[in-house]
Amino acid sequence: QVQLVESGGGSVQAGGSLRLSCVASGYTYSRACMGWFRQAPGKEREGVAGIASDGSTNYVESVKGRFTISKDNAKNTLYLQMNSLKPEDTAMYYCAARPGWGWNALCRGALLNDMNYWGKGTLVTISS
Repeated sequence: QVQLVESGGGSVQAGGSLRLSCVASGYTYSRACMGWFRQAPGKEREGVAGIASDGSTNYVESVKGRFTISKDNAKNTLYLQMNSLKPEDTAMYYCAARPGWGWNALCRGALLNDMNYWGKGTLVTISS
């Protein structure tokens, strides 16, 4: 049974930092395409960052240079380091996985939105 459990959300002022974590279980973590997504109130969900099995990463333009996605295969954990946070980063953040797609060109070359499994999310609130 695949499980993704996020943590690390919270409330910070603009300019601050947060690090989100996502612990995964139930599949071969190192072979999965992994990503972070977010959904703000009244808006559609959007992909924020993705990482492939070879470590290649992709980001939505609005977070480039501020957010860093990484993973620790030994701990089955995905991270999202968020710096220079802005009020528009306020959203529920979700971890997602597509097992077996970690080496797929679609995962390595772009943000893959078609994920199979999702966590329940962690809330990030940025005040101005």
